[in-house]
Amino acid sequence: MPKVKIPRKSTTIDMTAMVDVSFLLLTFFMLTTQFKSDDSLIVDTPSSISEIKLPDTDILNITVDAAGKVFFSIDNKNFTRERLLAKISEKHPELQFTAEEEKAFVLSGSIGVPLKELKGYLGLEPEDRKMYDQSGIPVDSAKNELGDWIMQGRISNPGVRITINGDQRAPWSVIKKVMDTLQDKNVNKFNLITDLEADPNKLKGI
Repeated sequence: MPKVKIPRKSTTIDMTAMVDVSFLLLTFFMLTTQFKSDDSLIVDTPSSISEIKLPDTDILNITVDAAGKVFFSIDNKNFTRERLLAKISEKHPELQFTAEEEKAFVLSGSIGVPLKELKGYLGLEPEDRKMYDQSGIPVDSAKNELGDWIMQGRISNPGVRITINGDQRAPWSVIKKVMDTLQDKNVNKFNLITDLEADPNKLKGI
């Protein structure tokens, strides 16, 4: 008995729906992604056995490098950096920023220049800003600009948490000035950023 041959038919899959979903997901991520600022500041933090992890957002960070220079940074959750720069302009009317300078501030990493140099610093090309030798934010009692950054940063984001990221070679006198500035602004709760080391109490059982 001869076999019945079933004609083969080409199978086609309609990819229209999948392509639509892919473009919707791509558009969603493009609109909601917060790009990380370009920060080339590197510090050698001291180590500790604390296992408390800091969140990724709502952070106001004060960095002190090995030379004792003070830097300020805050994340841009819900346009915090844009509001912060506007607050700085309100308190210092001589500082009026262009749209390009505002964008540079949003995308920049840690700021470590006196306010009188801020506009010129933000007006540099991105590559020139990376190479710029920032002198640090003044923390002297006569001219403590760090207090302005802290105060306006907290106003821009009331839920912000403050951290100090100090190099282990940083002068203790500068770290103390930073802490005194925080207390002067009624900030008595902050975190010190450290590297995690092995807990000797846990090693006893190994």
